[in-house]
Amino acid sequence: MATTLEEKAYSPEVGETQTQNGFTPEEERQVLRKIDRVILPMMCFVFFLQYLDKQSLSYAGVFGLITDLKMTSSQYSWCSSIFYVGQLVSEYPFIYLMSRLHINKFVGTTVFIWGIICMCLAAPQNFAGFATVRFLLGFAEGAVSPSFITMTAIWYRKSEHTSRTALWITMNGVAQVIGCLLMYGIARNSSLSLQPWRTLFLICGAITSAAGIAFYFMIPNGPKDAWFFTPREKEVMALRMAADREGGDKTNFSMAQLKETLLDPKAWFVFWFGVLVTMQSPVLTFASLVIKSLGADKFQTILYTAPSGAVQILLLWIGVLLCYLVPRNRTAVAFCLCIPPLVGNVLLMKLTVSAGWGLIVASWLSSCITAPWSILLSLAASNSKGNTKRAIVNAMFFIGYCAGCIASPQLWTHGPRYFSGVVTSIVTWCLLATVVLAYWYVCWKDNKSRDGEELEQTDSEGGMALDENGLPVGDMTDKEDRRFRYSY
Repeated sequence: MATTLEEKAYSPEVGETQTQNGFTPEEERQVLRKIDRVILPMMCFVFFLQYLDKQSLSYAGVFGLITDLKMTSSQYSWCSSIFYVGQLVSEYPFIYLMSRLHINKFVGTTVFIWGIICMCLAAPQNFAGFATVRFLLGFAEGAVSPSFITMTAIWYRKSEHTSRTALWITMNGVAQVIGCLLMYGIARNSSLSLQPWRTLFLICGAITSAAGIAFYFMIPNGPKDAWFFTPREKEVMALRMAADREGGDKTNFSMAQLKETLLDPKAWFVFWFGVLVTMQSPVLTFASLVIKSLGADKFQTILYTAPSGAVQILLLWIGVLLCYLVPRNRTAVAFCLCIPPLVGNVLLMKLTVSAGWGLIVASWLSSCITAPWSILLSLAASNSKGNTKRAIVNAMFFIGYCAGCIASPQLWTHGPRYFSGVVTSIVTWCLLATVVLAYWYVCWKDNKSRDGEELEQTDSEGGMALDENGLPVGDMTDKEDRRFRYSY
């Protein structure tokens, strides 16, 4: 009979953090520390740059982009939408490439290319040229977020997903603050030969390309190739991931897993998470224009916008703390995190211009989409298994994400208060809260059904045999592996 990882280390309770047979607590902590010191910082830095590139449109709009390129309000909205058209188009080939190529090489290459394209945003002299480059930028950036969900699942156990996902998504808020300060500093430099917004794109693009090169060479193909692990640590890594029945990064595409994913209701829940959590995303781009409409000059506008990033970070980590306090209730936490931005949007709709700072604070609250987004992404990472299926589920989230981001800016074309956009945000927050509760019920019901089944599997039926590298053989999906339990 083959030796299986389950015989060495198996946790009947998914997400359980206690150590299994085969390694000591200190060995596991050492492995986790190394992952946190090498893999996580690079993911955080790349995600920071991605969000900085996205949000730079907002800063550029305040500092002359609209007037320099003679854009109408509708054209400016399309500059936001067309980025996500490019990202949506990219998801289809990237679903295949993510399952066929090693993620580190794939992501590093696309990051380098997107940095070059970002620098090209400094060149256009009209709306058509700028929109074309924005489309290409969105296409190049389409690999990062779904790939990072997969990387989180490959390197971390389920109990670690929420905090690690939150760490790289925290970079959204950090980029919001630093981006505002960077734009402020560039605009204050009167000796520049280029317009400030063009200089911003050049700086962001150059840093991004450098990060892509670093990512390509520093991040290993997978745990078995990790240059920072000793042979014993590679074995410990395989054992700890076996507790979550995770076999690491593979390079195969399965048509059977594609079919299973498309027929899986939980996968479509993930898609609707993507749509609904991003229908409010234009608040991030248009909040600065709302603040400017209150009478603030461009320098005051950029400084008043910066604290929204800090508010996002605070709310996100309140969510992480709640997940730590109630670790088996991530959907309940996501539901609660829908409330603050919902309140912010209601205030944006009801408050008058005379409210002044009240409207500014409301814009900060309404832009806090990253807190529930982080929890929902961690659930997507925890609840999909199988190389091809995981890639497709992650891509489905971001296809929904792109669809929401394409449609929603078109509702934000009538300033300065953008009532149609605000009303849409209120409705979609309510819908998202409802969908989150439905997802909880589906996962709970499936787990209860599995708990009642007779699990008398032989090694060939359900075990995970070790290969020569100490990693599990086979590529079962969460549906096929009846010992798998869904997180909710």
